Amino acid sequence: MVFKRMMRAFGVGGPTVDTVLTNPNVRPGEVLSGEVRIAGGDHAAEIDHVTLALLTRVEVESGDNEYNTNMEFHKFSVGQRIIAQPHQNLSLPFQVPVPFECPLNVVGGMQLNGMQLGLRTELEVRGAVDPGDLDPIWVHPLPSQDAVLQAFGRMGFRFTKADNERGRIYGVPQQLPFYQEIEFYPPPQFSGRLKQVELTFVTTPTELHVVLEADKRAGLLRSGGDAYGRFAVPHQQAVGTDWTATINQWMAQVSGSRW
Repeated sequence: MVFKRMMRAFGVGGPTVDTVLTNPNVRPGEVLSGEVRIAGGDHAAEIDHVTLALLTRVEVESGDNEYNTNMEFHKFSVGQRIIAQPHQNLSLPFQVPVPFECPLNVVGGMQLNGMQLGLRTELEVRGAVDPGDLDPIWVHPLPSQDAVLQAFGRMGFRFTKADNERGRIYGVPQQLPFYQEIEFYPPPQFSGRLKQVELTFVTTPTELHVVLEADKRAGLLRSGGDAYGRFAVPHQQAVGTDWTATINQWMAQVSGSRW
């Protein structure tokens, strides 16, 4: 009996959890729906909290060091003070709103190299948190974001990688403590003057903020360094914007070339 009580204290024989998503594909600002399924263990257990958390990998710079860490960027309570009787099956339906600033990990049906996103289920029993399972989610671009990405494709940009960086971008209404950078090699006509171009979306319910960063190559009569561009457009207007012309003009300006 003493051994069994000790086992219970360490969570052995307690309830288990499984989260089932109706559809793991979503866009920023939409809702992830599904249910958390709890299976009772071999003894009754009081579950203090059932929480869902959106998770992604974020690069952190600390002094001269860089490291990657899993960062929760949105938490949502599904239930609290639930009694799970022995071998009882419980189902908790949920709808989790996805932040408009949520990073993307699928573009044009292809997963972005370097981007991981998931929904983690946390079960808290007697103050001990069991992280439970982690379900991958696939975040696709909004039509306004897709219009920009398609322009990059038409212009001949070559995608290299994407990541999230902790920090804030000046001049945009950023809410999350990190931002996503989607990195490209420039089209051939700019490759002699620019090393790479990074694209960041900072999205609100009404506006799309597009942030561009170009890494300029140093030359005989020109200095290297970074150049930035910022564009803020309502979502509906962004879908009809000629992003090819807008980006081309900005690229020509920062590279000092004609177009």
